[in-house]
Amino acid sequence: MVVGEIISAIERVAPLRYQDEWDNSGLQVGFPAAEVKKVLVCLDITEAVVDEAASFGCEMIVSHHPLLFRALKQVSDSTYQQRCVCSALSKGIAIYSAHTSLDNAPGGVNFEIAGRIGLTDLEWLQPKDGEDAGSGVIGLLPDPEVDKEFLARLQDTFLVRDLRHSGCSGRMIRKVALCGGAGAFLMRDAIRKGADCFITGEFHYHDYFENDGMLLAELGHYESEQYTIDLLAGLLRESLPGLDVQLTSLNTNPIQNII
Repeated sequence: MVVGEIISAIERVAPLRYQDEWDNSGLQVGFPAAEVKKVLVCLDITEAVVDEAASFGCEMIVSHHPLLFRALKQVSDSTYQQRCVCSALSKGIAIYSAHTSLDNAPGGVNFEIAGRIGLTDLEWLQPKDGEDAGSGVIGLLPDPEVDKEFLARLQDTFLVRDLRHSGCSGRMIRKVALCGGAGAFLMRDAIRKGADCFITGEFHYHDYFENDGMLLAELGHYESEQYTIDLLAGLLRESLPGLDVQLTSLNTNPIQNII
């Protein structure tokens, strides 16, 4: 098959019209007519990931986070983005990124997160006009959980070493809002919809003062979206059963913690 066929399979689920206006989902490097037998799926594009793809014999990488957000003024070796582009082109590897197009899709990134928490009755936090798409979701736990116990379960589920959260009071958590990655912009929507807890990858310091008593849980950007790799792999394997899909073995989280 060719790169364009793989792009079509992804965009049937996560069309580019779903993406936020500031984003750059889509084909980042390569040519739609190039032949592909094997794809590497990852969260982030790094030089090590491009090398890994080449070592696996992959002709294409599908990532969640785009390599390119802004236009390159040169293609050389002065930034990691430039080096990744040069390396991918020299190795014959195409790169496609499904970012907020997949975040905002039904069954997309936020549905994956909600499923791992066990939420039901999902609805959009911030719907897109005229589309079954939106930013963030809100749903219900099967049974209420004490706030500290719920936070402990989040920490285990998302492998978070240092879970940052607002104060616990022994309240019961039933209605949960969430958004993978940098979702703090949805906090007022979560409050307006009556969420007991709002989960995202990153909050701002002052969000913790302005949460109106709602429990905030900050997983970390990478930790909140790490299972997107499984989501993308499943999408490709189901849509294109003849395609060899490999998952990256690399942890590309750039943020480290002292243990």
